[in-house]
Amino acid sequence: MGKSPSVQPAVSVRTQSAIAPAPQRTIVRRREYALLFAVSFIAILIHGYHPFAEDAEIYVPGIVKILHPSYYPFGQEFFETHAHLTLFPNLIAFTAKITHLPLDWNLFLWHLTTVFLLLLACLRIAAKCFPTWQGRWGAVAMIASLLTLPVAGTALYIFDQYLNPRSFSIFSVLFAIDAFMERKYLRMTLWLIFTAVIHPLMTVFGIAFIILLGIIRRYPRFSGLPSQVAAAALIFIFPFKSPSPTYWDCLNQHGYYFLLRWQWYEWLGIIGPIALLWWFGWIARARNFPNLALLSYCAAIFDLIFFVAALIVTIPHVFALLAVYQPLRELQLVYVFLLLFAGGLLGEFFLKKRLLLWAALFAPICAGMLFAQLQLFPADRHVEWPGANSGNPWLQAFTWIRKNTPADAIFALDPKFMRLPGEDYQGFRAAAERSRLADATKDWSAAVLYPWLPFADHVYAQTQAARGWQNFQIADFLRLQQQYGVTWVVLQQPGVSGLPCPYENSLVKVCRVMR
Repeated sequence: MGKSPSVQPAVSVRTQSAIAPAPQRTIVRRREYALLFAVSFIAILIHGYHPFAEDAEIYVPGIVKILHPSYYPFGQEFFETHAHLTLFPNLIAFTAKITHLPLDWNLFLWHLTTVFLLLLACLRIAAKCFPTWQGRWGAVAMIASLLTLPVAGTALYIFDQYLNPRSFSIFSVLFAIDAFMERKYLRMTLWLIFTAVIHPLMTVFGIAFIILLGIIRRYPRFSGLPSQVAAAALIFIFPFKSPSPTYWDCLNQHGYYFLLRWQWYEWLGIIGPIALLWWFGWIARARNFPNLALLSYCAAIFDLIFFVAALIVTIPHVFALLAVYQPLRELQLVYVFLLLFAGGLLGEFFLKKRLLLWAALFAPICAGMLFAQLQLFPADRHVEWPGANSGNPWLQAFTWIRKNTPADAIFALDPKFMRLPGEDYQGFRAAAERSRLADATKDWSAAVLYPWLPFADHVYAQTQAARGWQNFQIADFLRLQQQYGVTWVVLQQPGVSGLPCPYENSLVKVCRVMR
């Protein structure tokens, strides 16, 4: 390996000093793989695992539909549109078929695997940035400790508590960047292709980051920021046909798409990383860590580019439809680099080999993240182990439904059921594997991504049909049966008298609608 070029202290990429280090091949030892696996498992114990929560309501039904084509005779458009944009459900369904393991075991094992691969990608990049094991493992430990850190106002975490396409795309983009750093362009291309078939939007961010990285590496005096900002903004611009008024109402209810509705601390989550990464780059140049300087400056400029792109597509009304593509989802990648470099610098220059300092730093962080997750899912078991009985009464009811109702059953629930106390944003379609009327949470959010399709109108019609759910009587359920073929309902206790309810627990009843 050649000697890295000298680095002069500076605070700008326009200086005469080059930050173009020679390619460096990373070797991960066998014992490091074992330690990474242990850290991955511990990370799940800290951050929890909830396979059917939140966006899993969109992605898991796509897997179930492949495994059982006769399931979901009603409302499948609300998840199949997502499923057709990615090979994620096909991959999970394929492994379920070849392993003959239940779906819940496949979801868990893949979740553990994706955590491991994320940490492995981080270790490989950290090994290029920090010369000692303290710096490298400080970087990995920081990522593992803060996996479920919210990413500014994007409604994302760095890594979710359940399996979804983002679980794959984040590590695959990091592996592509790692390959680019080593000038292994075929391997980089293969990782980007993998990202594209799993999460197309993340591929845009990955390619943009690598292009920017190449420009800075080749031209350290890079000053073409305005043209890059314009190019990044144009990525998101293509024509739409005019959506319905219902769609506009749906879009306006999702405030996180619009920067001007973000809270001040969410804006700080955009601007703060730029300043910190620039500072990390300055430290790296002063300490002669060229790869760290290169990646820090690149991540800072990358964040700034997409921040400007987000301003362009979310503030002028003419571009309002483009807000749904959320340019600031690039912050997921930026936050990974931010934590990676912060942990690495702490390990390299502060923690070193002093184990008490490692414990003093990471024990409170892990405890804080564990506490936050327990508050986020108070009715659930912290880790929903595959095959184990759930502690959540709603999930208990959904499990009974999966095992005891016909595959072609159509259910109705309170349109806001995911937000009810004790429900903890658990997905009905994902856990019960049955059709239901549209809800006002996940289906409403899914509809906003497709302005050229009538999804918003369908969601609105179905949620309006169930308006006033808390006061429904038998006649109202019969109306839903006539309109949409509803045959079963899930009600909060004490339910409605006159309906046969073969299952109930402390919170809910599962009842049949019969004429």
